[in-house]
Amino acid sequence: MMGYVFQNYLKEVPTIQIEKINVSSDKTELKKGESIKLKVEILPDEAKDHEVEYISSNPNVATIDSAGNIIAQKSGTTTITVKAKENDVKGEIQIKVYTPVTGIELTSQSLVMQEGDQFVVTPIILPADADNKKVIYSSENEQIAIVDNSGNILAAKEGKTKINVTTEEGGFKSEIDVTVVQKLGEDEIVFDESLKVVQNEITGWDIENLNVKNIKEKIQTSYNIEIYDYKGNELTDEQMVGTGSKIRLVDENDVIKMEYYIIIYGDVNGDGKINSLDLLVLQRHILEIERLNGAFLKARKYKQKRTKSYFTRFINYTKTYTNLKIDRTKVALGKVALRTVRNRKQDRKIALGTVRNRKQDRKEPQDKKQK
Repeated sequence: MMGYVFQNYLKEVPTIQIEKINVSSDKTELKKGESIKLKVEILPDEAKDHEVEYISSNPNVATIDSAGNIIAQKSGTTTITVKAKENDVKGEIQIKVYTPVTGIELTSQSLVMQEGDQFVVTPIILPADADNKKVIYSSENEQIAIVDNSGNILAAKEGKTKINVTTEEGGFKSEIDVTVVQKLGEDEIVFDESLKVVQNEITGWDIENLNVKNIKEKIQTSYNIEIYDYKGNELTDEQMVGTGSKIRLVDENDVIKMEYYIIIYGDVNGDGKINSLDLLVLQRHILEIERLNGAFLKARKYKQKRTKSYFTRFINYTKTYTNLKIDRTKVALGKVALRTVRNRKQDRKIALGTVRNRKQDRKEPQDKKQK
């Protein structure tokens, strides 16, 4: 004879319940990455040990754990709610997160301009999501070069000076060395029609024939042409030229008459090639592991039709990866999964080959019998 025992488990409702929850914090405006302990008062005092839950209306801005610790994630506003588990009583507080400025970079660190030329300074405020991106521009010698509040530099007369760019928040500073030279006549330098020259930057290069000799053939001038890589090393005729390389025109007295920077869209590491190494550099830039600057920052806009779709897919994938905040562990697991899939395909090929061999082995004795 079999018997069954049934037992009901009932949760006892406390006779004294939470009637009010007061929530406060030492400060309601946090810096990105900062953490603070939330202060919670439960009334009446007899219910202070009753269970509550912590909720953030926008975890992307700030999270809160079960102990009431708030961690600021990114700029924005969120509402932190402390709610009783036994009823609907709750308390709320609004938390604002801001991202402070930590530095500044410029797309150009040195500049050679002709008299009367203009150039626009492009500051990069760090981090990219900093709230206050305002900067202050100034020239150390306005007789040589003038800069306005929008970062437009006007070359006034021959000489050298510095243009300083300072963040309004934090006072972080970066500078451009500016050299102003005499204006070249239209017949003093002529560029091949395939090239696009804007200010002191040249684009439109054919990456299939990008050595010093071929570059010189695209420039007609009476001045000597010297070409340096982005590290400052002078290149010989057969050496490859990449993004960040500098074309320098000098006269017979070695006086610099003008300088131009080479930009090859897609070549973000300066080797004159467009391949997987550039994709890795771009990924590190997008994920803010190691940011691009100067000519390399401008070269990230790839325009070659031949591999545009692959390049664009990579950038879109990486941006999505960043927006979703996929951690590196998941990426590593994805790589393992990819290798696993490849190994399985290889195993299938081996298995298929084994089956074919077995069929062949069965076929050979039959052939011998027939003979």
